Amino acid sequence: MSEYLPKEVRAGLEEARKRDLKRRSRLRVIAGDEVYPILRFWETGFALDADQVQHLRGLVDIYDGTRHLYQSLIVASGIEEGELICTMKRSTMAHDKVPLDYVRDDNAPVGYLPRD
Repeated sequence: MSEYLPKEVRAGLEEARKRDLKRRSRLRVIAGDEVYPILRFWETGFALDADQVQHLRGLVDIYDGTRHLYQSLIVASGIEEGELICTMKRSTMAHDKVPLDYVRDDNAPVGYLPRD
């Protein structure tokens, strides 16, 4: 059906679709000092608006609002239908605590009182 519409109307519909995806998604990718909204996200990659960025590679951070979710390594990116499709080689979950290098006992005290 879209082939019967004028080119200007199709472009307007595509812009409205992208705007809606950006508004609904809280996911963001931060590459250096640049921040880009993620249109779609799946296990091995994500899609960005090709009008904002043409090429993206390297180590990036993925956020959901202000919460840091992943640190990912992008190895390939290509443009398909107005979206920059980024493929991740690895994606490591971000932790809010430093990992321990020992086993913590469940019944251990939280702190110790000093001696007088």
